[in-house]
Amino acid sequence: MSRITSQVRDGVRDDMTMRFLFVGDSMTIGRAGDWTWRYRMWRHLESTLPGAYEIVGPRSRLYVPEDDAATSEAYADPAFPAPARRHLAGWGEGWLHMAPVIGETVTATRADVLLISLGLIDLGFYTDSEQTHENVRAFVAAARTANPHVRAVLLPVIPNVRAGYDAPFAAECARFNELLAKAVADLDTAASPLLLATVPESYDLDADTYDGTHPGPTGEHKLAGAFADAMHQAWGLGGPYAR
Repeated sequence: MSRITSQVRDGVRDDMTMRFLFVGDSMTIGRAGDWTWRYRMWRHLESTLPGAYEIVGPRSRLYVPEDDAATSEAYADPAFPAPARRHLAGWGEGWLHMAPVIGETVTATRADVLLISLGLIDLGFYTDSEQTHENVRAFVAAARTANPHVRAVLLPVIPNVRAGYDAPFAAECARFNELLAKAVADLDTAASPLLLATVPESYDLDADTYDGTHPGPTGEHKLAGAFADAMHQAWGLGGPYAR
C-alpha cells in the first residue's frame, strides 16, 4: 500500500479511491486531435493504481481553434474513456481564472489530488510574477477551504518559445518560478501537502512541442512523467513513469 493511500485509510476519507483533478491552461486542455498529457497520465494511473483512482472535473472537451472554444471530444485515441477525460483546464486560462473557481470545483468533485500546470498564460497576458504569486496563494487557500486535506503537485512554468526572444518575459518566468517554489515551501503542511514538480531537463522546444509552447506526443509524456515521478518519489504514490 502506498504512503498516501495509507494516510487516507487512517482518517482523511473512508473509501480508497483517490480523486485526481487536472488544472491547467492550453497545454493541459489540448486541441482537437491531441492525445494530451492528461491521457498519458490516465494510462500511467491505470497501470500503477488500477481500481484505486478516479479522474474528476467539470469539463472534458478539447479546444477547437476555429471555434475559439472547447467544443470537441475528438481525442487522438477514441478509446480514451469519457470519465477519464474530465479536467479543469482552459485555453487562455491561468491562475487568475482558476483561483476563483477551484473551491467550488473541489467541493463538487471531492478532489483529493490536484495536478496543476499554470502560469505561462498569466505572465504572458494578465499578471506579473508578483501578482501571479498572490493568485497561487489564493488558489491554495480556496482549495483547502473546500478540502482541508487536499494535496497538490505544481509544475513550474516550462520552457517556451517566447522566453527565447523576449528577455523581460523570460525574466518574469524565472522570477515566478522562484516565487512558486517559495510558496510551495511556505504553504506545505502535513495535513495538506504541496509538491513542486521538476521541469524535465530534456524538454526540447523543437522535439517536444508543435509550436514552441504546446506539447506534442513526446512532450506530453515528459509532462505526465514530471507529475508521476514527483508523486512516486515524495509520496510513494503509484510508480515511476514508464513510456
